[in-house]
Amino acid sequence: MIKISIVEDLPEIREVLVQRVNAEPGMQCLASYGNAEDALGGLMFNRPDAVIMDIGLPKMGGIECMMKVKQHCPGIRFLMFTVFENDDNVFEALKAGADGYILKREPSAKIIASLREILDGGAPMSRTIAQKVLQSFRVPVAEQPQFETLTARQAELLDLLASGLPYKLIADKLGITEGTVKQHIHQIYQKMQVNNRVEAVNRYLGR
Repeated sequence: MIKISIVEDLPEIREVLVQRVNAEPGMQCLASYGNAEDALGGLMFNRPDAVIMDIGLPKMGGIECMMKVKQHCPGIRFLMFTVFENDDNVFEALKAGADGYILKREPSAKIIASLREILDGGAPMSRTIAQKVLQSFRVPVAEQPQFETLTARQAELLDLLASGLPYKLIADKLGITEGTVKQHIHQIYQKMQVNNRVEAVNRYLGR
């Protein structure tokens, strides 16, 4: 059973989310909170698998709340749930450790799918948010980084990695094992002289 908690200050939205999560096979809403102050202790005590976290909370914001919880419970995944799609909010949340970023106007099915995706190692984002993130990674020609040439398969894999797909789905698409995907990614990181997915995508899209 996947355990979910919800932090949302608007009661009507919070209740809809609770009902939708509980209606999903294999999911259970452990608790819901109307503010970050109540959520802090509850999340660290209950330790859900994932949290739907509103950014625009009344006092302490959702990003600050997430950072405090992750200090003690780094394994909890956070799906930021917000009306904000400006660059500052997006990048502040992602730099703070958000695992996904979805807009409140998305249908409930997308929210549930995003929860499953972050728990499978993905990084779901609403389409407009993904476009902003990818655009931010593009650098002028004069600033293009240099790195060892990737093979065709490695470039194909990196394209899929940049789209936010988890390793399992990448393996399925390429017809290889998840272990082989990880081996390719290790080789890609070595060639590009980077340490993680964000750095690799950043350099790749800036070519």
